[in-house]
Amino acid sequence: MVLPDPHLALLAAVAVAAAGFLRGMTGFGFALAAVPMLSLVLPPQRAVVLVVLLQFMIGFRDIVMLRSVYDKWVLLRLISGAIFGVLPGIYLLSILDPAAMRVAAGAIVLFALVPLIRPPKVSLPRTSGWPIGTGLVSGFLSGLAAMPAPPTVLYLMLSGTEAVRMRATLIIFFFATSAMSIPGLVLKDLVGRSDVIFAVLMLPVMVISTWAGTHAFTRLNDRGYRNAALLTLAAMAVIALGRGLGAML
Repeated sequence: MVLPDPHLALLAAVAVAAAGFLRGMTGFGFALAAVPMLSLVLPPQRAVVLVVLLQFMIGFRDIVMLRSVYDKWVLLRLISGAIFGVLPGIYLLSILDPAAMRVAAGAIVLFALVPLIRPPKVSLPRTSGWPIGTGLVSGFLSGLAAMPAPPTVLYLMLSGTEAVRMRATLIIFFFATSAMSIPGLVLKDLVGRSDVIFAVLMLPVMVISTWAGTHAFTRLNDRGYRNAALLTLAAMAVIALGRGLGAML
């Protein structure tokens, strides 16, 4: 697969920058925002591959920076469940057509917004079953659309995890799910040399935009950055759904 022309590359960089900024603010917005936006300028399968590669590459930096913050007990159980969900998601990714992928990406985002806007006022017990089950669903969504965030965010919210620890746990978990997805993507012949080169070219954009989003996060209260993330995700989901449904009709 060849590299996109300069105009498409510029649009992809804008998408990565916007999603990276969101990631810096919330800790969980990159794939949710990047896949629908990138699907507007790239084939959906390639958008997923690019997101997986970027989250894998930047994850090595995140492990060092967040090593003393994330919840290790929860993280290990999330990863244990995700291992069994990634490959089925990758299989569906390899057989779905581009329009269906756009609809799926947008629908996943809209589905995620409902519990994130008004989460139920319950508290989940700290038992292994919940994070393992959550990891299984998250792994499936990671393989299908590079979007493991919705069930993981909901679980951590309902388990009463404090914001700083929740954000760090999400970031490291997404690095882990990306690492799990790469072998399957390679086996399905969905990753090419040009994809890796393109991801390397986009990585500085992601690093800088994530830093900017993190800086903005420190200046906003909880309601401010949460509302900004949800509004951005809703807008991108509507755009992706509209384009996908238009192509299918």
